[in-house]
Amino acid sequence: MAGVGVTMEVGNDGVAVITISNPPVNALAIPVLDGLKEKFVEATRREDVKAIVLTGKGGKFSGGFDINVFERVHKTGDISIMPDVSVDLVVNTIEGPHLFSIITLFSNTAFTCGFLHVVFVMPSDGKKPVVAAIEGLALGGGLELTMGCHARIAAPKAQLGLPELSLGVLPGFGGTQRLPRLLGLSKAVEMMLLSKPIMSEEGKKLGLIDALVSSEELLRVSRLWALDIAARRKPWIRSLHRTDKLGSLSESREILKVARQQAKQTAPNMPQHLACLDVIEEGIVHGGYNGVLKEAQVFKELVLSDTSRGLVHVFFAQRATSKVPNVTDIGLKPRSVKRVAVIGGGLMGSGIATALILGNIYVVLKEVNSEYLLRGIKMVEGNVQGLVARKKLAQDKAEKALSMLKGVLDYSEFRNVDMVIEAVIEKVPLKQTIFSEIEKACPPHCILASNTSTIDLNVVGEKTSSQDRIVGAHFFSPAHVMPLLEIVRTEKTSAQVILDLMAVGKIIKKVPVVVGNCTAFAVNRTFFPYTQGSHLLLNLGVDVFRIDRLISRFGLPMGPFHFAVAMAIFDAILLQDLAGYGVALAVGKELGAAFSDRSFRSPLVELLVKSGRNGKNNGKGYYLYEKGSKPKPDPSVLPIIEECRRVTNVMPGGKPISVSDNEIVEMILFPVVNEACRVMDEGVVVRASDLDVASVLGMSFPSYRGGIVFWGDTVGPNHIYASLKKWSELYGSFYKPSRFLEERATKGIPLSAPASTSPGSRSRL
Repeated sequence: MAGVGVTMEVGNDGVAVITISNPPVNALAIPVLDGLKEKFVEATRREDVKAIVLTGKGGKFSGGFDINVFERVHKTGDISIMPDVSVDLVVNTIEGPHLFSIITLFSNTAFTCGFLHVVFVMPSDGKKPVVAAIEGLALGGGLELTMGCHARIAAPKAQLGLPELSLGVLPGFGGTQRLPRLLGLSKAVEMMLLSKPIMSEEGKKLGLIDALVSSEELLRVSRLWALDIAARRKPWIRSLHRTDKLGSLSESREILKVARQQAKQTAPNMPQHLACLDVIEEGIVHGGYNGVLKEAQVFKELVLSDTSRGLVHVFFAQRATSKVPNVTDIGLKPRSVKRVAVIGGGLMGSGIATALILGNIYVVLKEVNSEYLLRGIKMVEGNVQGLVARKKLAQDKAEKALSMLKGVLDYSEFRNVDMVIEAVIEKVPLKQTIFSEIEKACPPHCILASNTSTIDLNVVGEKTSSQDRIVGAHFFSPAHVMPLLEIVRTEKTSAQVILDLMAVGKIIKKVPVVVGNCTAFAVNRTFFPYTQGSHLLLNLGVDVFRIDRLISRFGLPMGPFHFAVAMAIFDAILLQDLAGYGVALAVGKELGAAFSDRSFRSPLVELLVKSGRNGKNNGKGYYLYEKGSKPKPDPSVLPIIEECRRVTNVMPGGKPISVSDNEIVEMILFPVVNEACRVMDEGVVVRASDLDVASVLGMSFPSYRGGIVFWGDTVGPNHIYASLKKWSELYGSFYKPSRFLEERATKGIPLSAPASTSPGSRSRL
């Protein structure tokens, strides 16, 4: 029976070409792996086959193991679903299981004596050489299959990488052992820990690729190479047995020691990084085959971890955002958006303009006067050149992008734009005036978008007659860097406009998440209790720096009081030290008015401003900012905090409350989960997983925790509900559990389960 997703053709030259065929990226689904095993066994047994070439159909070798299998394991808890690929297919069937005890002894002796050798092992039981013909991409399990082959021939610009750690696991088909032996330990560790691919050109220089040939010549050269190995004209190399690129044992251990230190700093809550390094070391010390066995064991342990569950959930949740009921499923096609006008050249407007021109979209940037316009253009230029300086953009591409920017002071250039994005300050009368003006200045097909982060779009477009064209295009700062685009639709926004904006988002490399219209929309509304809860805790007597430290330890880049560039959310509700307090005050009033029943009003920000502390703007806030050094806690802010506590007077009996580290994290984040429940209950988001994606990409919630709703389900709705109920009795209505949360907790229903449709939810989406 023919293998599913795998074909084999034997040519007159005696070469069997085995082709992976599982579009779009030739993923290694379980039937495909079974098919590969079947074809390799058949080719090995056939007398007319001298050698084998392994390749992929459609210009792609393979995008790696089918991640749907991970999801099935997570849902069932059944690890037996995972196939035994590493030993059964890659070692025994493709590479050849010869002389492991001898090789292990040989490699260890080589380390001891300082002699390094490439091991050439000749076949003894009818095994036939296998050459990988790589084009397009070979990622994850796909690259691991090629490394089990006896040579690798690649076309130009092929992408090679092992991104498994980004899914909470480690390479499971022998990659932890073979990549260091082919590339060298330092580069292999970098590729795995950073999930950072390389191109085939670099792979050739480093030794991962044996030859680089054109796509047209790829199969011909690979066949000849395989025949040369079979005829002993080229060496038969099993990469698992090589030691020549590993260096001495002491050198290897030093590299791994440094890598462990870096992993502890950069990924303290992700066990897969240290586990990967441990498995690599196992193979270096005890031989490649022992390393493979250890890898298989640790892989299965990691698959079942909460970290893998969270990361895999985010992976699939991000892909689900592209499906919006009554938008993407009604046969509409996105219209071309080639020219966009951006109104406002401040931090947000310049960032949006930067993102658009980098996506090859012509931008007209409007400001109110020449001084502001020049400043805005310079900010765009600075954004683009900053990418060049960080080697994320080539200079010629930077120049092309900047050539697509034009600054204007009036609406004359708006007559032929496809979309306008308003990005001015959060003042309702100003926005209403602008929308009345652009409705007249722009063509009738033009999309009228606002970058407002909090104001109801019905209010913004109140004075227009084009409500079907009005939409929210909420970027997160810096707009050319942050990956989330929150698309806000009103009851009247047309499906075509939503689809068009989703297409623009993808062009400029954003992840569009469509949400309903309300004050602060989905993301900022969900997270407004984050800052409020932090201030309430502070006023209950908890140390400000302890709060920051614990939230950072949980996985957010910075604590709520130590907002920094790493968090990159200018949008307001979290805005504290980094950008100053002006916007925070304005937005705080907007949110406080909309959600007065569950807001905590603290005078702390006003007291800080009054005392001359403008955060990073003037180097003083909760922290001291000195050029060239990390921000340091500023003890002189403590008397201001004490004054704030005296004014709010919420400490029970006037004494600070006693809380554990875990309680502090929960008292800040459980109210966020609670508000997420209200957002879901009102139908502001299509699905719970959309809120997870938005929290990760827009608010830097740790991806390995799966997003805010997924994390809430992991902690347990019942625990969250009981905790909030207790705190509401002790500290007030801020902690009052929502109806949705209470229902889910008492009935044992996950927070992420679809909500019942109500008239309210239908009106939003």
